[in-house]
Amino acid sequence: MKEKEERILVIIKPDAIVRGLIGEVYKRFERKGFKVIGTKMVHLSDILLDDHYAHLKDKPFFKGIKKFMQSSPVILIVLSGVNASAAARLIAGQTSAAEADAGTIRGDFAMSIQSNIVHVSDSPENGEIEVKRFFSEDEIFDYKRVDEAFVYSDVHEDFSA
Repeated sequence: MKEKEERILVIIKPDAIVRGLIGEVYKRFERKGFKVIGTKMVHLSDILLDDHYAHLKDKPFFKGIKKFMQSSPVILIVLSGVNASAAARLIAGQTSAAEADAGTIRGDFAMSIQSNIVHVSDSPENGEIEVKRFFSEDEIFDYKRVDEAFVYSDVHEDFSA
């Protein structure tokens, strides 16, 4: 693989947890070819949520977001892949789930802006910031998927052993 892999954060939100959609979310990202290089289930603290949603802190709906995000544990995932943030956001679908395309996670399983199944890093830069916010380096692993050459293949690539 010639291009640099990005690391991004995915949060499986409380609505997905309580609706039993954890496996479906993992499946969508793994089938695309992403590597899951870190994962854990946690209850999010006020401090983490204040930091993660700092850009919304002054909005009237901020308290509701915090209450929702603390209504059950969440699953934090670090995904790795080339163009990970752009590709993962396509899989997730539009933030406003009622407008998300069918075939996306949000389009298939949600109707809300808040209860929209997943958070996905919106850029490579924010991906790195978010991964560092929720994971220490010793919680992230590196390995090679056996299908990487096919996931990222180029028509000029030599597949001979």
